[in-house]
Amino acid sequence: MDKRVILLVEDNPDDELLTVRALKANHILNPVAVAHDGVEALDYLFCEGTWASRDREALPAIVLLDLKLPRVNGLEVLKRLRSHEPTRLLPVVIMTSSKEEQDLLNAYGNGCNSYIRKPVDFEQFRETVKQLGLYWLVVNQPPPVVG
Repeated sequence: MDKRVILLVEDNPDDELLTVRALKANHILNPVAVAHDGVEALDYLFCEGTWASRDREALPAIVLLDLKLPRVNGLEVLKRLRSHEPTRLLPVVIMTSSKEEQDLLNAYGNGCNSYIRKPVDFEQFRETVKQLGLYWLVVNQPPPVVG
């Protein structure tokens, strides 16, 4: 599998732990960088703040993005990613507990690649993460890095 970083943007520590555990349980061994709110996610992606020294060319393989985030919400993060050439094609999967149809429409309308509702049951969650990892990190052909 691709060893590029998976960027997990998640403010709930329990969901963060479950996601990391599910990745490991499914032998998805990519390093995972965690941003706990939208500002941290944008700092990581645009190499600002505490991430200023991160290699700008090393974009994550995928962004797993929650919608309901403090400081800057997930939809705004998605909009900012899509408005900048270097991150415009970056695969973004919304992982949320939201069942609101408007969230689904807004996410796709602003360029998410996939929208997943987090299952409550851990085994279902683990299977969802397994399928997500297999598709996005093994099967999917990512776009070339845009300079």
